[in-house]
Formats: sequence, structure tokens, C-alpha cells
Amino acid sequence: MTSDTSPRLADALAAGTVVLDGGMSNQLESAGHELSDELWSARLLAERPEAVTEAHRAYFLAGASVAITASYQATFEGFGKRGIGRAEAARLLARSVELARSAARQAADRGVERPLWVAASVGPYGAMLADGSEYRGRYGLSVAELERFHRPRIEALAAAAPDVLALETVPDTDEAVALLRAVRGLGVPAWLSYTVDGRRTRAGQPLEEAFALAADVDEVIAVGVNCCAPGDVEPAVEIAARVTGRPVVAYPNSGEGWDAQARAWRGRTTFSAAQITAWRRAGARLIGGCCRVGPEGITAIAELAD
Repeated sequence: MTSDTSPRLADALAAGTVVLDGGMSNQLESAGHELSDELWSARLLAERPEAVTEAHRAYFLAGASVAITASYQATFEGFGKRGIGRAEAARLLARSVELARSAARQAADRGVERPLWVAASVGPYGAMLADGSEYRGRYGLSVAELERFHRPRIEALAAAAPDVLALETVPDTDEAVALLRAVRGLGVPAWLSYTVDGRRTRAGQPLEEAFALAADVDEVIAVGVNCCAPGDVEPAVEIAARVTGRPVVAYPNSGEGWDAQARAWRGRTTFSAAQITAWRRAGARLIGGCCRVGPEGITAIAELAD
């Protein structure tokens, strides 16, 4: 568990590999929780917070050193559609960080001695829409409009004192610019990770241009990719490392594809922990899994990382 004497995550990344957790939704579903709701796992922040803590704890016990909070789909607008006011929504955003902290304490009580960090998830605008548009981008909003959407919840999450903000599953450069503007001056480090298709963002921009946006942002301690096909990770990691000189974060999904209409995963799994050897060689330092990668996959990554 992080404390005043624990290393900063940035220092740990400079020293070697740090293991991320896996998919929150699949872990919750495996425990019997139904997540077809538009709020996805964020619904359980209000209804079953203990389930979120249990999911985080499972990943810490599996070998993860960083837990990503269940706030990916938690927004003021999304909660507002359910009649949840802004004050309560802010409390739920803070709760997402508190639940991960609680899981870290429980893992420490069970004998986990390594430092454990909490990353507050900031999902893309498309996650709030719950229509699969986070895998397309190009929402028809300006950078300023996207910044106005993201800033209040980023500030709410930052106020809960996570170790890092995870600006994740970003599909295009306009949204990246908005997110990077919103984190400047907050005093909380962040990582920026795109969802990609080959050597381009989901919206089609070259990754060289996409990663370059973060190169001069002091708050950014890592850049990379997540929720993409495992086969897209290695070339993206190489580009991210070369363009920014920063440690690279990599946490792909299982290789299956998301069917937004059916709200289900389709296809076959192509994820293997053995792939991390090439990712590390290319510059990856913060490594885990995203959707459909569970505790067993994280254990395999942790064993190879050691």
C-alpha cells in the first residue's frame, strides 16, 4: 500500500516494470454481477461498493501493483441521467478511489508487501454515450467542449488523491488535447493511453502525432495504449517510447471485439502473457490487461515481469 515512505509510481517505472490490473468488468461479471447497464461497473459504486473492493483485491492478490478505479464510465452526465445530483456524483467518484485504497489495505493485511498504487480512471467521452463510440472517436465536439466535459470529473477524482490519473481508451487526438489541458496544474501525475488500430488512433491519426502531444506535459509520467488488440501493442509501444522518451503503458484487451449493439464480446482470445517480453523490449514499463483479461492473466504477467 502506498504511504509517505513508498516510492512514487514514476520512480518505480524508472527502476523497472510495474504490473497493472486486468479488466474490472469481467472480474465483476465472474462474481455474478450483471453489467448490461449504461453505467457499466460504475453502477456498483452506488449499489454494491464492496463488490468493487473485492475485484480490486483479487487483482492485488494476483500480482498487480496498480489498481485502476471503477470510474471509467462514471460521469456527472451519466449519473445525472439516473437522477443522481452533482454532489452525490462527486462523492461516488471519490468513492472509486477510496474503494481501491481499501483493497490495497486488505491486500497488505493478507501479506502483500510490495507498494500498491491507485490509478483513477478517466474514460473517454464515448464511454458516457455507451454506444461503442470510444472505439471510433470523432464525436462532433470541439476540443473546448471536450475539455468542459472532462474537467469537472478530473478535478473530482484528483481531489480524492489517487496516485495517478489514467487518461485511458482515448480514440483520437482532439480528446487527448482536451484531457491534457484538463490535467495541467492539478498536481497529480497522469498517464495517457490511446485505443489504437495498427499504427493509428481509432480515429485514424498517426500515432507519432498522437503521442507527441504528451511529450511536453509535465504531469504525464507514461504514455501508451490500452483496450486494443494484443497484436497492436508492440509497434505502438515502440512509437510511444521513441516519440516521447517516457515510460510506456500497455494493457490490451483479450483480442476479442466489442459488439456495441449486443453489448457483448465476440471473437477469439489472442492475449498471452508471453507477449510482454517483446513489449518490454520495445519500452513498456507499466503492463497489464484490459477487457477480458482476468487475475490469472495478471499473475502470468507478474511472474514474467519478475
